[in-house]
Amino acid sequence: MRLKFEIRNFITENFLYGRKDNDFSDDVSFLEKGIIDSTGVLELVSFVEGTYGIFVEDEELVPDNFDSINKLSAFISKKKGNGNNHAQTYARQ
Repeated sequence: MRLKFEIRNFITENFLYGRKDNDFSDDVSFLEKGIIDSTGVLELVSFVEGTYGIFVEDEELVPDNFDSINKLSAFISKKKGNGNNHAQTYARQ
């Protein structure tokens, strides 16, 4: 649950500029609702990589991984469960 809270907080602060009146469910599509555009996805990827210490491969940049709180939370959890994340993170630097 903390992971979803952190994602929601990042989205609210960086894309909704702290507006609390723009409530959305964990399944709402960021793109369809206009919360994030294609440039915002890059900012979201940077947040995910920096905050959770994972490396996002180009082929992983798909709506199935990044288009809602639930999808992003599942993607991060899956990546964190993979023992190769530290090696990938440091290889990129």
